[in-house]
Amino acid sequence: MIRVPDIKLPIDHQQEEIKKAIIKKLRIREEDLTAYTIYKQSVDARKKDKVDFVYTIDVEVNQENKILKKIKDKKITLTPDMKYTPVKKGGIKLQNPPIIIGTGPAGLFAGLILAQAGYCPILLERGKDVDNRTMDIQDFWTKGRLNTESNVQFGEGGAGTFSDGKLTTQIKDIRCRKVLEELTKAGAPPEIMYSSKPHIGTDILRDVVKKIREEIIAFGGKVLFEKKATDLLLHEGEIKGVVVNNRETIEGEVVLLAIGHSARDTFEVLYNQGVEIHQKPFSIGVRIEHPQSLIDVAQYGSFANHPKLGAADYKMAHHCSNQRSAYTFCMCPGGQVVAAASEEGGVVTNGMSEYARDKTNANSALLVGVNPEDFESTHPLAGMYFQRKWEQKAFEIAGGNYLAPAQLVKDFLNNRVSQEFGKVQPSYTPGVVLTDLTKCLPDFVVEAMKEAIVALDHKLKGFNLGDAIMTGVESRSSSPIRIKRDKTFESNIKGLYPCGEGAGYAGGIISAAVDGIKVAEGVIGNFNYFKC
Repeated sequence: MIRVPDIKLPIDHQQEEIKKAIIKKLRIREEDLTAYTIYKQSVDARKKDKVDFVYTIDVEVNQENKILKKIKDKKITLTPDMKYTPVKKGGIKLQNPPIIIGTGPAGLFAGLILAQAGYCPILLERGKDVDNRTMDIQDFWTKGRLNTESNVQFGEGGAGTFSDGKLTTQIKDIRCRKVLEELTKAGAPPEIMYSSKPHIGTDILRDVVKKIREEIIAFGGKVLFEKKATDLLLHEGEIKGVVVNNRETIEGEVVLLAIGHSARDTFEVLYNQGVEIHQKPFSIGVRIEHPQSLIDVAQYGSFANHPKLGAADYKMAHHCSNQRSAYTFCMCPGGQVVAAASEEGGVVTNGMSEYARDKTNANSALLVGVNPEDFESTHPLAGMYFQRKWEQKAFEIAGGNYLAPAQLVKDFLNNRVSQEFGKVQPSYTPGVVLTDLTKCLPDFVVEAMKEAIVALDHKLKGFNLGDAIMTGVESRSSSPIRIKRDKTFESNIKGLYPCGEGAGYAGGIISAAVDGIKVAEGVIGNFNYFKC
């Protein structure tokens, strides 16, 4: 096949126009074009009075080599081989099946790859299956009853299950396509294979993770819920298994550590067992909500609400005068702000959208970078304690019942407590308390956010809308630690393989899934399969 990029067509183009554009680009006869598939589709909305779709197309033609020789455009090339190739199995015989701790993207995809290769992995999840987890989360959102083992952070699918299901990533890895293929096979929308900004939506993603679990089981793996790894079994620096729920022992000489970024009690267990852990930068801030209609007009102009476009998004950053970087993160078009606490006595926010993205508000994290120098300690877990400190302050100033502190943008900028809501109604449940957000954020974060809100309005008109709602705190955008591993993905404990977001090697669904695949490949390449 031939890959043809930069095919730009008006937003209301017909399917036949794609075919005509291919023929024109390749300078071929219509009968020489045998088939084509869309590899990538993006939106060019830089001109608000002229919004276009831009395509990269993989084309099947007669006399492929002859046509390629005639083409002068160097961007038109042969389509690269995108097929996932399993790694060759190693020679060391496993006596026990590999154990995977965690069923977020890294754990699920590590488990899937190992299961498909015949290694019959055992996946341990501290939380519940996605259906029962959903009921616990709804109970928290409506009644304020937090289950510390079954919530937005813990349970089947990981934290990303209750998000926008965003699949954008900055990594360039052939395994990304493997992840998209498996997600599509499990029921994700087919357009994730070619959209430049793919997303699944939390409503569909919940069913997708169930299908992946079923696939793992069908290949001989086990997925066990409410099985929290409470300790490691070690002997002379080697892993021998894990202790589950402080009483059950599961033996295994290979353990993949695919915990999430909120597994703080597990971080402490690892530290106490001598696992090498390092501090890592992360970010802290708030969720900011605007009317989705405002974002649509700002991004698409007169094309706002066009049925082919859907809800508009944004991604922006500003380098502040205090040398901090402020940026928007995990923007959720047509979504809601959600309660994402996993510990008693703390308030944590996150954003979530369903596939339709049809809610009234748009929301995004507005974050400021935090460095290890800010942690007030050199302890490897100091970043975790720093997060907890500000989450607890948010809990306290909002009344101590999991309501979240909130403030209107105009009042935040003018150092006053908000008295009433304006055009934007907060979407966070169980509810918010209007207060002073500066009491639950570091001073340097407040300073940077104030400057950034004004500056970002020059990039997206209306961002500093006075009635926009800020809800705190957003503190779990990434892991506060990195667990050291070598080139074979092994930690300083022989047989223990850290992977994914909680271990500090990924950020987002795709990169975490890819990291899980890479570590699973490392295990397969070193060890021979365990017969179920």
